[in-house]
Amino acid sequence: MAGLYYEEFFVGQIFQHPIRRTVTEADNVFFTAMTHNPAQLHLDEEYGKKTEFGARIVNSLFTLGLMIGISVGETTLGTTVANLGMDEVRFPKPVFHGDTLRVETEVLELRESRSRPANGIVLFAHRAFNQRGEMVAVCKRSALMLKKTATA
Repeated sequence: MAGLYYEEFFVGQIFQHPIRRTVTEADNVFFTAMTHNPAQLHLDEEYGKKTEFGARIVNSLFTLGLMIGISVGETTLGTTVANLGMDEVRFPKPVFHGDTLRVETEVLELRESRSRPANGIVLFAHRAFNQRGEMVAVCKRSALMLKKTATA
C-alpha cells in the first residue's frame, strides 16, 4: 500500500509526484468520444486552427482526471475511503497534444470526521504544470481517509 493514512499527513506537506505524462492525440479523442462530448475544439483540427489556440485543445476533464490520478500513488492509494468533493477547479492555460504534465499536491487542511471515528478528512490542493512550467490545472479535493489507528 503506497498511500498514507490520515495521521501521516500534515498541513503544508507538499508532494512532487514523480510520474510525468505526455498527453497524446489519442488520449484526447478517446476520452472526448467516450464521454459523448461533441465539442469541435477537442475533435476538429480545422476548427481548432481557426480559434485563438490555433489547434485542438485537450478536454479539460481529461486533464483534471490525469492530475488527480497522478497524485494517487504517493497520497491515497489503498488508504482513501472516498472522494468527498472537488472545488475551485480551474484551467488557467490550455493543454495541447504533446504537452508533458507534472503534478504537485499540497495538504491544506486536516480534520477528524465527526460521523466516522475511524476516518479523517484531508483537503488537498492539486496543481498540474506543462513542460514550460505553466500551471494548466488546479483544484481542491476533499478525501475521506483511513486512520492508521483504526486498522491496527
